[in-house]
Amino acid sequence: MTSFKSFVPPQRILMGPGPSDVSQRVLDAMAKPTIGHLDPIFISMMDEIKTLLQYAFQTKNDLTFAVSAPGMAGMECCFANLVEPDDKVIIAKNGFFGERMKENVERFGGIPIVVDDVWGTKVDLNKIEDALNHHNDVKIVASVHAETSTGALTDPKSITKLAHDHGCLSIVDTVTGLAGVPLNVDEWEIDAIYSGTQKCLSASPGLSPISFSDKAKEKIMSRKSKVKSWFLDLNLIMSYWEGDGARSYHHTAPINALYGLHEALLILKEEGLENSWKRHLDNHLILRSGLEKLNIEFLVNEMDRLPQLNTIFIPDGVNDLKSRQRLINEFNLEIGAGLGVLAGKVWRIGLMGQSSNKKNIEHCLNSLAEVI
Repeated sequence: MTSFKSFVPPQRILMGPGPSDVSQRVLDAMAKPTIGHLDPIFISMMDEIKTLLQYAFQTKNDLTFAVSAPGMAGMECCFANLVEPDDKVIIAKNGFFGERMKENVERFGGIPIVVDDVWGTKVDLNKIEDALNHHNDVKIVASVHAETSTGALTDPKSITKLAHDHGCLSIVDTVTGLAGVPLNVDEWEIDAIYSGTQKCLSASPGLSPISFSDKAKEKIMSRKSKVKSWFLDLNLIMSYWEGDGARSYHHTAPINALYGLHEALLILKEEGLENSWKRHLDNHLILRSGLEKLNIEFLVNEMDRLPQLNTIFIPDGVNDLKSRQRLINEFNLEIGAGLGVLAGKVWRIGLMGQSSNKKNIEHCLNSLAEVI
């Protein structure tokens, strides 16, 4: 019989599209004693998480919390609660995750109207406006703020204004955006937005920060049909994350993972949100300079580029898989492969959260120089 031992993972340098490096403070927080998910002390920590997430999102939305599942569950939560059968939803698709939005709309009985843009470019506002003018019964406009598959940055403020001008709600994916680039949910009047903990927040994977405006909340509470997902039905979840005093049982929360998120949000608060945005940009510029010296080109033009997710073309004659295997086996460095139409053509270098520092950048550049 095979003899098993406790698993001991290697200490990697995580510079892919996620997860990012998790600080020792967060790891230590996750190792603290587990208590009950309805313990008054735990409930008070949940309230602090809400407040800290409101800071990260720059919102006062009451319905701001962490879904007990990864960022894709945050996406599904938004669409499950806001899309009813036959609702028309415009999807601004310029990468892999726009396609996943489309699948969500279809699964919940909605009618997706896809506005396509080339992978690696930002969303074309004129195309969205044309779609809104052509379909006067659209209910929602959905877009990806920070497209993880390409490293393209899009303008959710302008897209949300277009949506509101046509009487629609907005849904925004900021899984890779939160804490890495400027985001102001209230000022930009975003109705529903979701993220992930394993990117610029540098917590462990498995939770999805999410926030809904009062208008979105009204839509959820006035639905004509039941939400298709029981677990993600916000009419049920609200009773666990909202309200004073006793909370209603909904599910057993991932207690220790929430300890880690709480600590990660404290670290963000201590650094300051604007300082976090600036650090990610400053480190991107250092990485960009080094990549240019290696004659490596970016997929996305400079004006539309995410500083925390750098998608670069694989140099001619360099084998994708073998090179990434060498990076991880010889240099202990993880970078990301291309997705979808970009598979085998690009690499994705993450500079997110704890991974975004000058020591990592130097190691990455030196390792790439050896491999190529």
